[in-house]
Amino acid sequence: MYRIYIAEDDEGIARSVNKGLAGWDFETRCAVDFRRVAEEIEEFQPHLVLLDITLPFFNGFYWCGEIRRKSRVPIVFISSASDNMNIVMAMNMGGDDFIAKPFDMTVLVAKIQALLRRSYDFAQQVGIIEHKGAKLNTADASLSVGGNRVELTKNEYRILQTLLESKGKVVSRERLMDRLWETDCFIDENTLTVNVARLRKKLDGAGLPGFITTKVGMGYIVE
Repeated sequence: MYRIYIAEDDEGIARSVNKGLAGWDFETRCAVDFRRVAEEIEEFQPHLVLLDITLPFFNGFYWCGEIRRKSRVPIVFISSASDNMNIVMAMNMGGDDFIAKPFDMTVLVAKIQALLRRSYDFAQQVGIIEHKGAKLNTADASLSVGGNRVELTKNEYRILQTLLESKGKVVSRERLMDRLWETDCFIDENTLTVNVARLRKKLDGAGLPGFITTKVGMGYIVE
C-alpha cells in the first residue's frame, strides 16, 4: 500500500483529499504541525507528498527545499496560485508535478498513480528494493539511504536482500543460513548472529534504527 502525505492547511480540502485517496486504498496522513512538515514526512516515510504552496509559518517552496535535502520522494504541488511563475518555481525547487485548484479528484488520483508507477514500478524492474528510505540495488549489490551509500559485505547484503524480499514476514535463521551458504562461506549460528549485528549497526548509523526486528525463537523481520 502506497503512503501519501498531505500538507494542506485548508481543513475542508485536506479532509476531502484524504477521504478520496483512502477510497483508492492509499494510506494517508495529513500535516498536523505546519512547523514540522519535514519531520512529519521523515517519520511517516511516504511514497509521495502533496504540498500546497501557501501554508502557515513556511510556504511549500521552503518545505520542498527541506525535503529535497534528504529525500527524492515524489512531490506534487497543489495550489490555486497556478500562474506560470509559481509553476516554474515549483518545478525548479524539486517538484515533480503541479495541479491547480480547484481540481477533480479523479484527475488527482490519475496523476498520483502515474507518478508512483514511474517512481517505483520502474525501480523494481531495474532491480531496486525500496523500504522506509532504504534502497537496495540488486544489480550492483549496493545500499543507499537518503542518497548516501552504505558499504555492505557480501554476507550483509545477502541477509538484507533476503529480509527485504520477504518484508512483513518472519525469515527463519535457517533460511538465512541457507542463503549465506550460497556465497561458499562457512556459516553457523554464531556467524549469522555476528553478521546480523554488524548489519544492524550500519543501518543504525545510516539513520534506520530498529530496521531489523528479532522475533525470539522464530527469526528476523523487516516490518
